[in-house]
Amino acid sequence: MPSLSLNSHEARVLGVLIEKAYTVPDQYPMTLNSATLGSNQKNNRWPVTDYSSAEVHVALQGLVMKHLAGRVNEGGQRVEKYRHNAREVFEVDDGALAVLAELLMRGPQQPGELRTRAERMVALPTLEKLQEKLVRLMEKGYVKRLDPLPGERAERYAQTLCPDAHPLDVAGPVASKPAATPRADLEARVLTLENQMKELRERFDALARQLGG
Repeated sequence: MPSLSLNSHEARVLGVLIEKAYTVPDQYPMTLNSATLGSNQKNNRWPVTDYSSAEVHVALQGLVMKHLAGRVNEGGQRVEKYRHNAREVFEVDDGALAVLAELLMRGPQQPGELRTRAERMVALPTLEKLQEKLVRLMEKGYVKRLDPLPGERAERYAQTLCPDAHPLDVAGPVASKPAATPRADLEARVLTLENQMKELRERFDALARQLGG
């Protein structure tokens, strides 16, 4: 078992930071608002959550304290952003990191559905390639194998960083086939653009007050 442990909020937020770094790199690092929207996304999340921005902020601070995330202050912007340091901390490659992110966001999964979801981030052309990543993660203690559920044949895999994040004795929602343009990523882009407009408006209003407008 890894010495590093996460609570359920930190597990979800870390998975989101990793996911968005791959799927929407032009909108990464993430603001608090975009991290909150990503955490509460209905697509590719289980269970679906309704975290407040305060809860996500606490989770981000926890990840920063555990060196799994860092704050970013980009030039000319007053809004603080966050990026993950998971690749360096866990010492795994992009494929293994994508697999771990999916397990953090969605819980135990069979190899076929896990590969389908992780491929949104990193190419995993075969189940053999996925197995290589799972073996690496299990060697490091971040993932464990679960026996098949009653009535099923395939084994499942679960992350061990936050054992209480997902139930181990029930199956999550069935994976849907990936669309040509992933709906989750499109939804994330729209939500992020809305968030950016809100932030620009807040900055404009603040500037107007300073100028006496």
